[in-house]
Amino acid sequence: PKTFVGTLREYQREGLGWLHFLCEYGFGGCLADDMGLGKTVQVLGMLEKRRTRRVPSGQSSLVSVPESKAAAGESTRAAPVVHTEIMAAAARCKRRPSIVVVPKSLIFNWIEEAEKFTPKLFFFNYTGTGRKQRLSKCDSFDVLITTYGTLRKDIVDLANIHFDYAILDESQAIKNASAQVAKASQLIVADHRLAMTGTPVENHLGELWSLFEFLNPGMLGASGKFEKLTRIGKSSEKESQVMTRALVRALQPFVLRRTKEQVLEDLPAKTEQTLFCDMTPVQRKKYEELKKFYQVKLKKKVDTEGIGKTKIHVLEALLRLRQAACDPRLLDKDNKPGAKLELLQQQIEEVVAEGHKVLVFSQFTSLLTLVREQFDAGKIRYEYLDGQTSDRQAPVARFQNAPSVSAFLISLKAGGHGLNLTAADYVFLLDPWWNPAVEAQAIDRAHRMGQTRPVIAYRMICRDTVEEKIVELQKSKRELADSIIQADESTLQSLTAEDIQMLLK
Repeated sequence: PKTFVGTLREYQREGLGWLHFLCEYGFGGCLADDMGLGKTVQVLGMLEKRRTRRVPSGQSSLVSVPESKAAAGESTRAAPVVHTEIMAAAARCKRRPSIVVVPKSLIFNWIEEAEKFTPKLFFFNYTGTGRKQRLSKCDSFDVLITTYGTLRKDIVDLANIHFDYAILDESQAIKNASAQVAKASQLIVADHRLAMTGTPVENHLGELWSLFEFLNPGMLGASGKFEKLTRIGKSSEKESQVMTRALVRALQPFVLRRTKEQVLEDLPAKTEQTLFCDMTPVQRKKYEELKKFYQVKLKKKVDTEGIGKTKIHVLEALLRLRQAACDPRLLDKDNKPGAKLELLQQQIEEVVAEGHKVLVFSQFTSLLTLVREQFDAGKIRYEYLDGQTSDRQAPVARFQNAPSVSAFLISLKAGGHGLNLTAADYVFLLDPWWNPAVEAQAIDRAHRMGQTRPVIAYRMICRDTVEEKIVELQKSKRELADSIIQADESTLQSLTAEDIQMLLK
């Protein structure tokens, strides 16, 4: 649209055309471009086009439930009867607003992007206290933006509004079809539906059912039948290939995915390496004692109760062993430091001395606390972000713009998406995660549009520990349908007794 501020890359223009195709034919679709390719900008272009379209005056944005149906107790998507004040406001609407649902951490990212590229597109931040009182003013905004948590809590009120578009960002949030947030998303009343995610499938193909039940209800049939159909690991190789080809043909028109390698020829190279470190003698002794303890404990439980009933004990064992590999102080603060943080300090000091900036990720905030203490002692200036950080933009801005800030410490779960950290060209992953897609998201905080230097990512692994075995297990479990989108079988869910023996060997 002419009112869009800025220029779209060619693949983004094609993406915008694909969104118009979905709209014209009434399909729901998933924009699954690789992380860092600007999915938000493409969707903002589409929303701006919707804002400037001509529509009949007086179009209502509220769904009314016919009295006859309500009296008969029939189920409708409109659900509760609307308030008089909201109905009156709806009658004055010239066009229906759209709703965008995002993780809490992305609210201000969306608003900032909109201010930059589509300044005439008015966003209503539907979060916080007093939000319901402002909901009646639907004639004054173009896009209602809210969080998945708020959607789940307020679906009774939000289901009364007839939206133009319902858009789910980081739509893997509804991957569990039985979760309340997934059920709430299906109750949104909208003319058009769109999902956005760089990882449409994180764990198993069953997640596709929940996504497409939101996008195109009924398209993949009943959940039970779809789950039975996609149990690739329990099917023969020939059956799996037939099912995969059928699924590819069925989903291809409704999923648009481009990778950075395909569309960004000018994006600098990304190199991923593994930094192995050997534990100190004291750390090795404590690790081996802990491993022997769990070997005996788990063998008895698996033999007597079976693998299915001992998963929680397996997870506890793996957690403790991973913590022991990262740093013994995670188990007992009186323990001596491990080898990994000493190697990290050496690497960071060398990289910073050469004028580079680094991202340091861990899923253990307690490990990041130890890194902070180490950086403070070494006078390395850093920023910090985890799930408790309320203002995410301030540390991001300082890291991006202040030459004196050399490092950014980030918890893997809190910083895996929604951050543009192109000032960094080195990434350190302190501990391996079961799902490689989560690690890829972390690395792509730096390797994305706007990056001008090659990015080097290091996975720090303690040799001869469960960490090394996790990396091996990841590789052996990546057999699930790259041809469909990008997926890997859920490593944790598919652990066998043999896998456990291998991990604790």
